[in-house]
Amino acid sequence: MTRIWAIVLAAGESRRMGSPKMLLPYNDVTVIEQVILNLLDSDIDRVVVVLGAGREEIMSVTRRYDVFHCYNEDYKLGMLSSVKCGFYSLPRGCIGALIMPGDQPMTGPGEINRVIRTFLESCKGLVMAAHNGKRGHPLIVDMKYADEVLNLPEGEGLRVLAVRHPEDVLESDTDDSSVLRDIDTLEDYMNEISKTRE
Repeated sequence: MTRIWAIVLAAGESRRMGSPKMLLPYNDVTVIEQVILNLLDSDIDRVVVVLGAGREEIMSVTRRYDVFHCYNEDYKLGMLSSVKCGFYSLPRGCIGALIMPGDQPMTGPGEINRVIRTFLESCKGLVMAAHNGKRGHPLIVDMKYADEVLNLPEGEGLRVLAVRHPEDVLESDTDDSSVLRDIDTLEDYMNEISKTRE
């Protein structure tokens, strides 16, 4: 039975980077491929990649993997529009959506599994990775919140769910600071590449 699907957010325009960051080299693949590989090596059931800007170029590498794709026509509206696109793609029987930024290749299967395990064992509806008291990604949203997510106004983010439902939030604490980091700028990218060489 399909239980938890990952939604990979890969629709952004990479404006701060100045070039398509999803296709930058990372390890022996690209940034977006490493994110997909981390998910496929985890306990996630299936993966849907949300495409937008540069979709053909990104799909040219992501189609090599056993993942689904959806296209966010409204990607210029921001991340929430991509989250909604992903939610629309989820099948019946799915109990939770794991939200994973496509520019977070440094967060491996172990940290993904930590959040999945916490979600399944806790019965909480909003479970997110946290480090030193700060909340990051991935996060899992119970499908009981699907309609609420789909009706959030543009400009809001998923964090508003945690504000509305604090009693249903659980932080999955980790010593791994990667859950707080993503790749927005060339400096971010170079810092992460240097870590892979240590």
